[in-house]
Amino acid sequence: VISWFLSIMFLTMAINFVNFLINKNNTVFYLIISALVVLIGLEYFEIFKVSEPIGLAFNSLYNNSYLVVIPLLLMIGLYKVNFNFIRKGFYLDDTVSKKAEKINETDLTWMNRFGSIAPFLKNDVKLISRNARPKQVLMMSFFFLFYGLFFYTQPHYKNMPAFLALASIFVTGGFLLSFGQLVPSWDSEYYKLLMSQNIPYKKYLESKWYLMVVAVAVSFILSTPYLYFGWKIFGMIAAGALFNIGLNTFITLFGGALNRVPIELNVKAKAFSNTNGFNPTQMLIALPKLALPMILFYIPYKLFNFEAGLVVLASSGVLGIVFKNFFLNKIEGIYQKGKYKTIAVFAEKK
Repeated sequence: VISWFLSIMFLTMAINFVNFLINKNNTVFYLIISALVVLIGLEYFEIFKVSEPIGLAFNSLYNNSYLVVIPLLLMIGLYKVNFNFIRKGFYLDDTVSKKAEKINETDLTWMNRFGSIAPFLKNDVKLISRNARPKQVLMMSFFFLFYGLFFYTQPHYKNMPAFLALASIFVTGGFLLSFGQLVPSWDSEYYKLLMSQNIPYKKYLESKWYLMVVAVAVSFILSTPYLYFGWKIFGMIAAGALFNIGLNTFITLFGGALNRVPIELNVKAKAFSNTNGFNPTQMLIALPKLALPMILFYIPYKLFNFEAGLVVLASSGVLGIVFKNFFLNKIEGIYQKGKYKTIAVFAEKK
């Protein structure tokens, strides 16, 4: 019993060291999340029962007291990893010089081909690459690609096609739903300076639109393995991608006009604990982004057939693209009305 107690104590301390690394290093966080997703997937789809060897391991720790050395060594190893990680952080000059060197190597001149919106696109790319919070959101949006597996692999969802339409929105809209919902909060730290430049507000919004469009397009390309589930499922993903580009981007930008919660870019985000940039308005804006595609698909599906639902869902996105300038002009007007209120809120020190 004593050896069992010691084993659990050592494992608890080891988990504590892992938790420290997760909060201080995003790479560790994403590696652990990826490993957990794989293990849970193997267990869920009955490919490999992960719980069985884990159960045997704990039984062995209880029945064989000498095995207490294993969690002890694990704890010591993680302690050394944490110690080395913290010690490296003491050399501030070395850290700053490495960061400066990395920033100087960034070459975004190729983005000049985008014309008048190029400066804004460059600013967004630099913002994502240099700050912890947007990098974390970008990485988390990647996991949205796997959202379809929860729906497309379940037989009972075949009789609930509206939920399949919802899944298609998540598969290609991860970046849009996570990063996009925080426009213009991402620029809150220098929003006053940005607005003082007398820049065309429409160009600012258009750059955000193009950024989300590119993200949806990349997600769609990465979703091609879903062809395994058949052309109907992949067709729904394609229709969802068009809806995301043509309508959800504008709904997201509209929601941004109501989102005035500043984000601290230089504060490293901690796993599961950073709520900066969230407010109830985002939840209200999220409703049409998720409910509208379900309605647009389900009504023609119920009246006609599956293909009719796909056509209507995809066509709504195409119409949004056609009337892009109309939507941007309307949204620009909303941003202009709340411009100084937004500047005042972002200028407040928390």
